[in-house]
Amino acid sequence: MKDNKEQQIEKQEFLFDSVNYKILLIGIAVIALGFILMSGGGTDNPNVFNEAVFSFRRIRLAPTTVLIGFGITIYSIFKKSK
Repeated sequence: MKDNKEQQIEKQEFLFDSVNYKILLIGIAVIALGFILMSGGGTDNPNVFNEAVFSFRRIRLAPTTVLIGFGITIYSIFKKSK
């Protein structure tokens, strides 16, 4: 009886497979890339307006990249292991 309990304790597994963790890390990297794309466009002088804030990269590309990253992370959580 004691041997069965010790075997159950030794057989603890991770919540996800290694594939899930790899996909999760890829998703986190894509989210980080999206936030990096959003950065910048500031100015040193607060009286001068910089039009770079409204560039395609900051308005369309970066938020889309972040949303794709969130989708990848959600997929990695819901992916069934074999």
